[in-house]
Amino acid sequence: MIEDATALAGAIRSGRLTASAAMQASLDAAKDQAHLGALTHVDAQVGLAAAARIDAMLGEGGALGSQASALPFLGVPTLAKDLGGPFAGLPVKAGSALFSAPPSAAVPDMPAPDSDLAARFRAAGLCPFGVTTSPEFGLSLSSEPAIGPICRNPLDLSRTAGGSSGGAAAAVAAGIVAIAHATDAGGSIRVPAAACGLVGLKPGRGLMPGGPAFGNHLGGIAAELVISRTVRDTATALACLGGQARGPFPPVALPPSLAAIQEPLSIGLLTEISPDLPVEADRLQAVEAAARSLEADGHRLVRLDAATLSALAATSRRVFETIVCVNLADLFDRLGLDEGKAEPMTQAAIARGHGIGGTQLWHVMNEMVLVSRDLWALFDQVDLMLTPMLATAPPPLGAMPTDHRDLDLHFSRMAGFAPLATLANVSGFPALTLPFGMDDAGLPLPVQLFAPMGGEGLLLTVASRLEGERRFRQRFPIAGADLVAGTMA
Repeated sequence: MIEDATALAGAIRSGRLTASAAMQASLDAAKDQAHLGALTHVDAQVGLAAAARIDAMLGEGGALGSQASALPFLGVPTLAKDLGGPFAGLPVKAGSALFSAPPSAAVPDMPAPDSDLAARFRAAGLCPFGVTTSPEFGLSLSSEPAIGPICRNPLDLSRTAGGSSGGAAAAVAAGIVAIAHATDAGGSIRVPAAACGLVGLKPGRGLMPGGPAFGNHLGGIAAELVISRTVRDTATALACLGGQARGPFPPVALPPSLAAIQEPLSIGLLTEISPDLPVEADRLQAVEAAARSLEADGHRLVRLDAATLSALAATSRRVFETIVCVNLADLFDRLGLDEGKAEPMTQAAIARGHGIGGTQLWHVMNEMVLVSRDLWALFDQVDLMLTPMLATAPPPLGAMPTDHRDLDLHFSRMAGFAPLATLANVSGFPALTLPFGMDDAGLPLPVQLFAPMGGEGLLLTVASRLEGERRFRQRFPIAGADLVAGTMA
């Protein structure tokens, strides 16, 4: 069966499907499922041209030669997020009316050459053809920009697909593509992946390229990678997209992918956070079930102190909020953008950013370092942490509006939905979410795994083990899968 991007690439490599046919299937799916609001821009010409280049390479017989093994996602259609490292030929609007009009002296032209990461996407064989929906400047855990479209969860059209990579998650869950670009500064890969029953990894600080502009690393809290349907796709993406980042942080060696576990692990278990941030019972039960499954493999469970993690999470949220607000204030000042054209919530964040002084920001940056230190101390006791990802099912559309200026209310709503999301961003540690069951409505029950710096390989290995229980099944096939004769794992 064609269950993921790796299998789709295998079908293309073996000649059972052309890249052009796969691309046309994705373009047709994007049109048929336009009601999801997952995509803000589609360029069929760009996508078909990229696919045709792959088919031409394959048609030259041995000309592709050894390159084939270096193209793990050979001919696979994909989508760029409307935020983060740009993909040449695909316009970035950041979900904002500021960039929706034709370029002018007052509004910078956002399309740009490939970012380092986009170039690696293409080098891996991926064929981008469109842009996915994001909230304005990524300032929400629901993807409902005022300029539209409103992104709906394919599993329940009345609910959010999450944010800020909500369009990416909706497109992957709906089968428009098997894998999509995503970014994570405060849970923006993991939250939508969790909401839509997908796999989302926020890599450790310094592992992913952010060049050449380094405009989205946000002091180190942001990272880019993908949202996918399987752990193996995420592992493969990390292997071919990560490392050698040439960024502002020390070089980070690419961790082993899906490395074998040599001895029993100590797994820190957290099933409650704080009375102020309650987690629904079925989501806690999923975490407990995952813990018992790993315990049955011989791993040791260690109950973590909720008060310690709650304090670190609260500090992380404060650091995240400060950095995001200062960043937006700087962005608008630096580019000379018209603040009046932004959504009210963005305006409130800009105003707060302008009101944060240098000494206050310096204090917050020091807090960021101390969160990393204190989380390292926890990893002196355990190898991994297993926690809830979301506190509730994905809320209804409109539950996180950005048409008001009450920034504290907005951030509290985000924390109530994903209470531990920002901890990974502020600490810099890698974290991964995957579904581990379904609730009574058929929505995913996600869990979250944390590892110390450099622990992505261990995260992926344990996640693969949990995924193997197949407690959640994708509802929609991948576009083009029905065109493939036979099956391929």
